[in-house]
Amino acid sequence: MTSPVLDSMLLASTDPVRLSEWYAAAFEPAETADLGDYRYLRFGTFGVLFDRRADVSGKNPEPARMILNFQVDDAREITARMEGLGVTWLAPLEDRDGSLFATAIDPDGNYVQVIQLSPEHRAEMEAK
Repeated sequence: MTSPVLDSMLLASTDPVRLSEWYAAAFEPAETADLGDYRYLRFGTFGVLFDRRADVSGKNPEPARMILNFQVDDAREITARMEGLGVTWLAPLEDRDGSLFATAIDPDGNYVQVIQLSPEHRAEMEAK
């Protein structure tokens, strides 16, 4: 038997179109699609579905509970693009021992990290 594969997540919103358009503009997904009532963006092998739900309202009251991490090749380019979208930063881009990290707040109040690992940090992670 094979192990389960985490393939996608649902990101609920009061305005899923606006939210999905923000993610598409910020991160340029490999694929976008409208799947009935869902909007779908694929980043690498991972998909994010955007949907409206009656039990979700306003801004996320606990945004640190779930953080989307985007591994990128050029954190400076991505964060500059996000600046152009008027992003609010929880933690602006910083160098942490050669790796770059930033934490943004999306239009619904969710936390989104931009991560560019140094070759050394990447090698350490792959060795474990």
